[in-house]
Amino acid sequence: MQQSKEQRVHGVFEKIYENYDQMNSVISFQQHIKWRNDTMKKMNVQKGAKALDVCCGTADWTIALAEAAGKDGEVVGLDFSKNMLKIGEEKLEARKLDQATLIHGNAMELPFEDNSFDYVTIGFGLRNVPDYNQVLREMYRVLKPGGMAVCLETSQPTMLGFKQAYRFYFRFIMPMFGKLFAKSYEEYSWLQESAKDFPGMKELAKMFSKAGFVNVEYKPYSGGVAAVHIGRK
Repeated sequence: MQQSKEQRVHGVFEKIYENYDQMNSVISFQQHIKWRNDTMKKMNVQKGAKALDVCCGTADWTIALAEAAGKDGEVVGLDFSKNMLKIGEEKLEARKLDQATLIHGNAMELPFEDNSFDYVTIGFGLRNVPDYNQVLREMYRVLKPGGMAVCLETSQPTMLGFKQAYRFYFRFIMPMFGKLFAKSYEEYSWLQESAKDFPGMKELAKMFSKAGFVNVEYKPYSGGVAAVHIGRK
């Protein structure tokens, strides 16, 4: 029986959760932390803000948001992998970030009222959902007017030569890393598939506009292997 994308992704993350953080660093050569830090600078999260981190995984971005929003802020991380959330919970407890909560839920149907958050983020999660447009519409719905939605994600490099090298790396080298470090070749080859099919920067910017966002901007990182997209409501 053909597994749905949702079932497959769920299986992948329930399996690789223990090595996920370490693998991210290996796969992106530590760059994902720099990309997120730059994105946070652009966002300029205000103290006391209310933020939602969709597909939060092991909660690294949730933590960054909670630290920026401070004790008077309120940050929620949502993910559909309980195993990933378990690791996130441990991190939150270690940092005593009471302003952050993690919940088990589905990005396609966010369990929040309309106009609830000042910031809604999704980091390296959009490519794993069954319907990109549906998730962007949901992010738009729960965002307050004047609020900011931010997506940090792998993208399609446009630089000649670089594009081919990136494809080769994703297709052959990365799953080998997965096998070496996390004993999960299959799961990491899923990650390369989802990255390969993900829309390029301009296309994703159009999807943001289609979901209702205005003043949509984007910025490529590391030759376009990743990009941040920001839209406002």
